[in-house]
Amino acid sequence: MTTYRKIHGRAIQAVTTDPSESVAEGQVWYNTTSDTFKSVVSTTAWASGAALSTAKHGVAGSGTQTAALSAGGNTESPPSAVSATSEEYNGSGWAAGGTMGTARNGSGSCGTQTAALVYGGLTGPPSVYKTETELYNGTSWSEQPDISTARYNFGNGVGTSTAALYFCGWNGANLNNTEEYDGSSWTNGGVYPTIARDLGGAGTQTAGLGMGGYMPSPASATPGLSCTYDGSSWTAGPSMNTGRSQLATGGTQTAGIGAGGYRTPTTAVTGVTETFDGTSFTETADLGTARRVYGARSGTTSAFLAFAGSPKSALTEEFTSSANVITAAAWAAGGNVVEGRANVACLGIQTASMMMGGHTPGASPTGSESYDGTSWSEGNNLLVAQDYAAGAGTQAAGLCFGGAPNLTETVEYDGTNWSESGNLSVGRAVLAGCGTQTAGLGFGGYTPIRNNTEEYDGSSWTTGGTLGTARYALMGFGTQTAGLAAGGDDGPAKVANVEEYNGTAWSEVNNFLGGGGTYGAGCGTQTAGLVFGGSFPSYTTATYGYDGTNWSTRPSMSIAGGRSQGSGTNTAALMASGGPPAPRRAASEEFTGETTALNVKTLTQS
Repeated sequence: MTTYRKIHGRAIQAVTTDPSESVAEGQVWYNTTSDTFKSVVSTTAWASGAALSTAKHGVAGSGTQTAALSAGGNTESPPSAVSATSEEYNGSGWAAGGTMGTARNGSGSCGTQTAALVYGGLTGPPSVYKTETELYNGTSWSEQPDISTARYNFGNGVGTSTAALYFCGWNGANLNNTEEYDGSSWTNGGVYPTIARDLGGAGTQTAGLGMGGYMPSPASATPGLSCTYDGSSWTAGPSMNTGRSQLATGGTQTAGIGAGGYRTPTTAVTGVTETFDGTSFTETADLGTARRVYGARSGTTSAFLAFAGSPKSALTEEFTSSANVITAAAWAAGGNVVEGRANVACLGIQTASMMMGGHTPGASPTGSESYDGTSWSEGNNLLVAQDYAAGAGTQAAGLCFGGAPNLTETVEYDGTNWSESGNLSVGRAVLAGCGTQTAGLGFGGYTPIRNNTEEYDGSSWTTGGTLGTARYALMGFGTQTAGLAAGGDDGPAKVANVEEYNGTAWSEVNNFLGGGGTYGAGCGTQTAGLVFGGSFPSYTTATYGYDGTNWSTRPSMSIAGGRSQGSGTNTAALMASGGPPAPRRAASEEFTGETTALNVKTLTQS
């Protein structure tokens, strides 16, 4: 008799709690608590990722799901406005990369985030088909030898930066020729079995895969043909279940993936995703948003990334096939505040936050409110109205300081009552604050525009190092010895400057990715921070993360707003109340970072 032990070499283990660590797919165990047999089952799914900074179509993609590159593309602002910019994805968000020497869209691309090759493409109007090839080293682009045949071919690119493949395309006529790159020159390769354009590519230069595409015969056909390349010649293979062009593709010759695209003559976009095992195509989970994804793709059949699209889009979607269920980072509605207001000071964490002061139309309330992760409740009032003040600390040991007009007021909270403490040395409003009740930090502010920093020890303030850029309405987070200041207004203009504080002095670091802006919210630490909302120049939903060196995008809030400070961490943040008046002032939103959990299933008999 065949038993589980004979098949798997182990007996079924009895446990009181399900395992949380990675276990072999298909492993079975008996949970004595629930009196059930369970196993880990592989699942496939798309999840929303952080948006690109700039919406585009026709971008060139390369790299992996956690280290991807988007280059060039068309911003459609104005129509047919091609771009030379690139962006880098780190698995959480996008950050600015180097600028190409030649702006274009519809290029071929391959390689990694730090060794990427982009070739061919299209500019216009009027249409100009490109031969230029450029290499990216993770910082900057450099010119390489041109391809022989000027063309564009959305989505088509195979191999590495020193062993690339480019095939088919369009330059006023449909093409079926192939070119190979060895790191120093392009040479002719085998002829593709059919004339096609806007098809996808995967694999390597000696084991390539082409799939889908638009073919002129029969007219306007997208039959979904696949072909494999052995380094010298192409061989026709099986067709995809859903024929389409302008799809996102990746993987290898025997483990390929194609997602989204455009179907003709039905002229409809699709979100269908298919994987290829070297023999046949199998449908799997659909893209969340059906669209022409063009060449914006990176990764493998188990960890794939599709981004941008047509019409121009900043969408990013992550595909996974694993024993883990990945829940993407996202904002969700929190409880409504009791009294909506703007210019509030905030403190605490997402499930134990406070907001205080601020103003409503025609009044400056002294009230404070506490949040328990579900609902807001009124607490005892501040001793004086503190509008445009700053907060620090926790719900049980809080601090509120400054405010308009040029207040030096500092009060402490013990979980129930507010009490007077030592005043700021420099009265000001619209300042930033961070730290704790016994180690607080206040910096910047107005009026006049301040560069002053003060440190709080639990009873009094002392002078700290001055900001390099005096500003107000800035965003701040961190601790007294590791603080961060971002954005703000220096008087003449909104600034994108970012500075880090080491407990003694401020130093300039990489500028804020969102550009110059004011009245945003921030939370987290100097090496794991989050900034959201604000005025850039109008109110925004944009969210950005900071890793101690670089800024990158995160999923956006639902409601644009600002004039509220943040609470929490870079994986569990809260934005409460703020402006503009409706609907932001009544609302709060909660941010939850990406989570991963085993896909545990209870086994049943049927």
